[in-house]
Amino acid sequence: MDARFDMLGNEIAVKFAKRFANAGLVIHQSSLPRSTQELVSLRASQINGCGWCIDMHTKEAAAAGETPVRLNLVAAWRESTVFSEAEQAALALAEEGTRLADAHEGVSDETWAAVRKHYDDDQIAALVALVALINAANRMAVIVHQRGGSYEPGMFAAALG
Repeated sequence: MDARFDMLGNEIAVKFAKRFANAGLVIHQSSLPRSTQELVSLRASQINGCGWCIDMHTKEAAAAGETPVRLNLVAAWRESTVFSEAEQAALALAEEGTRLADAHEGVSDETWAAVRKHYDDDQIAALVALVALINAANRMAVIVHQRGGSYEPGMFAAALG
C-alpha cells in the first residue's frame, strides 16, 4: 500500500506540519524526560497501528540512547521489569488517553494519582499535551497511509527545516 497523500509535499500540509512541530518543540524542551517522551509516543503509536510513528519514535529513541530491550518491551510494559514506576505511570496515561472510547471514565483516578506522584505540574502539562499530539499525528499518518520503514533519525526535523 502506497501513501495516499504526501503531507510534506503540499503547501498547506507543510504549513500545518511546521506549526504541529512547534507544538512538539514545547514538549521536547520541557522537563519531561526525553526517554519518557519517546516511550509514550511509541506506546500510543503501537495502539493506533501507526507504522510511520512507530518507526520514527523507535529510531529517535535508539539514537538518543534508549536500549533495544526497553524498546522491544514497550508493548508489554506491564509484564516487564525494565521501566521505572514513573515511566509505568506515563505509559498507563498514554494507553488510557489513547483508548478514550474504551472506558467511560477516560483516564482512571488510579493512573492520574500515579502520574501526580511522579511528575510535577510542568511535566504533567507536557505529558498530557504529548498524548494529545501523538494521537493527532497517528491519525494523520494512518489516514494518508504513511508507512513505516524508511525513517532516519532527524528526518522529520530536517524536512521542516
